[in-house]
Amino acid sequence: MKIELTEQQFRYLLDLVYIGNWIMNSTREENDRIREYDAVESTIFSHCLHHRMSKLVELYNGELIPSLAFADGGIHEVIDQYEDVTFFEILAEELALRDMDGEPMTGENYEALKARIDAYLSEFDRYGTDHITVDMEES
Repeated sequence: MKIELTEQQFRYLLDLVYIGNWIMNSTREENDRIREYDAVESTIFSHCLHHRMSKLVELYNGELIPSLAFADGGIHEVIDQYEDVTFFEILAEELALRDMDGEPMTGENYEALKARIDAYLSEFDRYGTDHITVDMEES
């Protein structure tokens, strides 16, 4: 297979491949990683050597991987931002569903559920987690 990209498009592809592999493997133990995704990442990043981007790749245990320079270059700020937004969206939906006695979303309750989700998201936008409390029951 041959894909033609500009240098800038290739640089964007590096970000996309890294983020994809991060999502697939970052929460896995070393012996549980999905090696096929690691291999694709290594293949894509190996092209850095031919595109004056050698600082973005390094050799580790015989494999080409994204370098520390790449990983420390701001990509994790993007991942962190995504995780923050996702956290609050999931939390808002779960709390709204809880408020509605766990009823799944239907056409009939969509507007009410969406209003609750939006109210929680507004609260989180304004205060983050400052107003969240959890009552811990003693066992």
